[in-house]
Parts: sequence; C-alpha cells; structure tokens
Amino acid sequence: MKNKLLYKLRSGKNPKIIYYSVNVWRLLMPKVLFRMRLYKRLASLSCRKDKEYIEKRVDYYNKLSGIVQLPLSAPHLAEHKMGGQKVYFFDTYQYTRWFPDSYRWGFCPGDVTHVPEYPSIVKSRPLTENNENSVVMKLDKVRHFIFVNDKKPFTAKKDKLIFRGKVKGKASRRAFMEMYFHHPMCDLGDVSKNTTDPQEWQTEKKTIREHLDYKFILALEGNDVASNLKWIMSSNSIAVMPRPTCETWFMEGTLIPNYHYIEIKPDFSDLELRLCYYIEHIDEAQQIIKHANEYVSQFKDKSREDLISLLVLNKYFKATGQKLAP
Repeated sequence: MKNKLLYKLRSGKNPKIIYYSVNVWRLLMPKVLFRMRLYKRLASLSCRKDKEYIEKRVDYYNKLSGIVQLPLSAPHLAEHKMGGQKVYFFDTYQYTRWFPDSYRWGFCPGDVTHVPEYPSIVKSRPLTENNENSVVMKLDKVRHFIFVNDKKPFTAKKDKLIFRGKVKGKASRRAFMEMYFHHPMCDLGDVSKNTTDPQEWQTEKKTIREHLDYKFILALEGNDVASNLKWIMSSNSIAVMPRPTCETWFMEGTLIPNYHYIEIKPDFSDLELRLCYYIEHIDEAQQIIKHANEYVSQFKDKSREDLISLLVLNKYFKATGQKLAP
C-alpha cells in the first residue's frame, strides 16, 4: 500500500484531481458564453501567422470533403452526457459546448482501431487508406499528453532499453517479453494484474523519472497507440518501436523512422543491432533526440491547440451539412 501511494505521488503523470476539478468547473459555466464567442474565435485564424500550419493540421485530423450525410440515428449534442468513460466526455465537452445542442454527430470513445460506419469523433484511428470517417480529436489527454523536463544528458544514461507496461492481452508485447526478457541490454517488466503470463515477468511500476535513467525506452502499441511515446519524445532518451499502425492527435503517422525514433522490425529481430548502432553513433542518437523534441514542441501552445480543436469540430459539422445561422 505504501509503495502504491509513493508511486502515485512520484509517477510523473498528470494529476487527475486537477484535471477533474477543472472539468467540473467547466460544467458549471453556461454554454451560451462560448457560443457567443464562437464566430470571433474561428475568425481569429485569418490573421494568424501560422494559419497555413493550423489548416494543415485541421485537414489532417478531419479528412472529410464535400457533404456527408449522417444517419438519422446519430445523436444530438444535447444528448452528450457523462457516462462511464468520464475523460472522453470531458475532453469532447470542452469543445462541443461551443456549438448548438441541435447539432448531430458520431462519437466513438475509447481505444478505437476500426473506422466507424459514418463520420465520428475518435481518439485513435488505424493508419490505413479510406479512414476519413475517423475524425481525430485530443481525447484522454490527461493520460496521453504528458511531457517531461529531462535534465539528464543522453550520454549519462544506461546503455539499455527499458519497458514497464501491461502485457496481458497484448500479443506483440508478450512476444517481445518472450524474446528479450533475459537479454542483458533490456530491463523489462510486466505490471499487469491477474495475469497468467510468467511470474518472473511481474514487477512494480517505475516512475517516468526512473525510466529516464535509460538511453532507450520501448514504445510498443497496446490497445491502440503507445501512450508513453509523447513523454519519451520530449525527453533526452529515445523511443524504440516498430512503425506505428494507429495514430492519435499526436499524428503518429507523420513520424519519420530513425529521425524521430529508432525503428525496429515488427518481429523485433533487429533490436540488439539497432541499440548497438546508436550506442556507437552518439551524434546520430542525439540528432534523433533533437528532432523528437522539436516535434513535441508543436503541441505545447495551448491556445493554438484549442483553436485547432474548434476548427476540427467546425469542419465536421459543415461537412455533415450543419451550419451555424449567421
């Protein structure tokens, strides 16, 4: 019990009490205050120096073109209520409150790895062709969007790869553990509960700060994306992973292998070769860290992130034939 409490205090993750406090306060604010400001907020795009960049991101998240009909069964925003997945409600409500309750939409909360039947708001989508119905927004951000201030240089870190994560029910992670659990260049551990996987894999969680003692951090996809990828790429360690198959607001599909992260084969067979290469080529490793840090920096402007979110939703409602009255 004591270890669990210490971990929660030192984990390095976003404190949920602050997240929930802010979002409960949002629920108390009248929606009309935001709807009165919507036109002005959207129009602010026209005078921004980064207008082209913002439009590019909006079109990346929302690929809809022309007019797409929603089914009559699509719910209205007025029906958007808090359910079991509270973070998905809060993270969408932050922006849906700016739009009329009469608008209809599709919404798929959770770890989504399929393309919805009709245009819907999702946290994650598969990196496949014809995924236009998956309109990505920044959801479950309290868990996924964590950045760190890593003061330990890459050269002072251990020449090893670390992984702490849930293995239960995740075939790729299980395969990796079977291949490398006893490897001298790896420090691996399974933090799953009630698992039938080997007992020797079981271990306590490590804080983010403890991960940063290692040069390399494994970022293996779980149900959808690797949730630790964001904070790894903000650090002085390097993410090691196969090419992603899913993406979120972090636009994992735009990441460049061996430029933003170290790519390994989907079967993990070249792991040792790749680690040894970057241990011997420090300059190239530090260039990857530099590029990763630069990539992460684009997500740190909160005002711009909020504007992009509103523009993604606005484009969604326009593309589904719903327009605000002038």
